[in-house]
Amino acid sequence: MFRLAHFSDPHIGPLPRPSLGELAGKRATGYLNWLAGRGNHHRMDVLDRLVREIAAADPDHVAVTGDLINLGLAAEIGPARAFLQRLGAPDRVTVVPGNHDAYHLATVAEMYRAWSPWLEGDDAGSEDRRYAFPSLRVRGQVALIGLNSGLPTPPFMATGFLGQRQIETLGDLLADTARQGLARVVLIHHPPFDIGAQKRLLDHAGVTATIAKAGAEAVLHGHTHKGTTHNLPGAAGPIPVIGAPSASAAAGGRHEAAAWNLVTIDGEPGAWRVHVERKGTVGGG
Repeated sequence: MFRLAHFSDPHIGPLPRPSLGELAGKRATGYLNWLAGRGNHHRMDVLDRLVREIAAADPDHVAVTGDLINLGLAAEIGPARAFLQRLGAPDRVTVVPGNHDAYHLATVAEMYRAWSPWLEGDDAGSEDRRYAFPSLRVRGQVALIGLNSGLPTPPFMATGFLGQRQIETLGDLLADTARQGLARVVLIHHPPFDIGAQKRLLDHAGVTATIAKAGAEAVLHGHTHKGTTHNLPGAAGPIPVIGAPSASAAAGGRHEAAAWNLVTIDGEPGAWRVHVERKGTVGGG
């Protein structure tokens, strides 16, 4: 049995005050949104409580599906790395980026460098695989396949995109790990279905078709700030697609209060069973 804790969208604060130069372009609208109330919605005491709950549950591994930060400011990257260090050793925690982690092109490379121990796959020792996605981490009988859907977008847009290379490699990894008898869990920030023009994964149809053809035991995502379960059609039966609320969301806000998923995988090759338990609402008052 493998127990995987999943949470998403911690939006770590407090938000550093940007310089005037940093407020060019999309960051200006994002900062105004933060000042208008978004910042009050994300509370670090709520996030701390959620992390303590996960630690007490003592899972085999932790998956974080993106949006650790907010405006892609250089001053946000170090505190997010410190948060990951507190969360767990890189071999026990897997992260995929979200759109807020890639909010501004100027800091994307710095983000990858700082968080690389938690982002990279098991083959990251070779230079050409550093910061490469999809990432593959094998833990016990479970293959964790990480996708990167985060990219800088224009103001008022929060779309994601994988590209043909990522999608094709995803199909190869799903097929290879199935032949190895592994239970396959796909990690992605944007959900692989349409959620509206401003926030959707632009190439979700290709991702869905690839997963349906190759199969997977589960897909874990964030982005919507909702705890949801959908199903994708698969050759061997429905594939659960599991979302999580923001891990720092206070109760009574515009989104669901913070919660996390405990995903339990057991069974045997060809007959894996996945059970998902949403671990309470910890959003506080």
